[in-house]
Amino acid sequence: MTADRESCAIVAENLHRVYVTGRRFSRKRKLIVAVQDISFVVPRGTIFGMLGPNGAGKTTTIKMLSTLLIPSGGSASVSGFDVVRDERMVRRQLGVVLGGDRGLYGKLSARDNLIYFGNLYGMKRDILRRRVEGMLDLVTLRDRAGERVEGFSRGMKQRLHLAKALLHDPPVLILDEPTIGLDPAAAVDLRAAIAALVPDHTVLLTTHDMAEADALCGEIAIVDKGLIVAQGTPEELKSRVAAERRIVVSTRGTLDGHASQIAGRVAALKDVSTVNHNVVEGDLVEWTILCGDTAVTLDGTLAILRGSQVPVQAVKVIEPTLEDAFLAIAGRSFE
Repeated sequence: MTADRESCAIVAENLHRVYVTGRRFSRKRKLIVAVQDISFVVPRGTIFGMLGPNGAGKTTTIKMLSTLLIPSGGSASVSGFDVVRDERMVRRQLGVVLGGDRGLYGKLSARDNLIYFGNLYGMKRDILRRRVEGMLDLVTLRDRAGERVEGFSRGMKQRLHLAKALLHDPPVLILDEPTIGLDPAAAVDLRAAIAALVPDHTVLLTTHDMAEADALCGEIAIVDKGLIVAQGTPEELKSRVAAERRIVVSTRGTLDGHASQIAGRVAALKDVSTVNHNVVEGDLVEWTILCGDTAVTLDGTLAILRGSQVPVQAVKVIEPTLEDAFLAIAGRSFE
């Protein structure tokens, strides 16, 4: 890897993890490769996403980075500390949120949960009190701080998990599918809280939600079968499926037999691969254009339609998604 280690919060090199199933001396023992060979770096002050289907190796990777699993091979460091040799120092650098509701005490209030975990972190009392109130404000739970956690919704629990992970002010956050199972409103709130963490913190986010990764991450690694099959910014990944960029223009009015001529002029625009026009009903016509550059193509198409005195009723630009990118790269869906 050529990246400057000093500027990176996380460095993973050739990480490998194998599980052994069955009894020790049984002939039915099998080796299951959860992570084959994963390498990446996460620059400080950024959100890095790991995207992939269930069983791809995302959770195993973050467990190795957070010292919950020992790698079978390869190496990794967090803030310059090796995850095997410097386990205690790595844990001081990290705040970790794993998927699910476990890790909170239901009989305690939100505030008492944070105080309890702050004491486990060895935080001084006056500092802890200030941090607890600050974290409750950050995740918008101040008005419910005195209530037992057992009565919280899943979204509220996830926000409290995030507050707990941030309590000791770690420079690096590892979030494993933090919005899984949340209703849309709760997911939006939690994503906003995660986005606000940078650049003061570095975030490694694993998710199977492609829209979430697109909205939050500066760089994304697509993981499949224990390997990184593609990596780049969301736009770089989506650019691999340029043929899927579509413009749909709805026009209303009589074309007087000029539709084919207009379609030909649009097809002659730079980066346009296909133009189709269909009569939806009456004089309503829908033009579908496949292209490489939607902005340039849309400008050119509208100019042609205006010059032909064809009234435009609606325009829709359909950009490729990360799911399209995954299909193009791996040849299968996330489901």
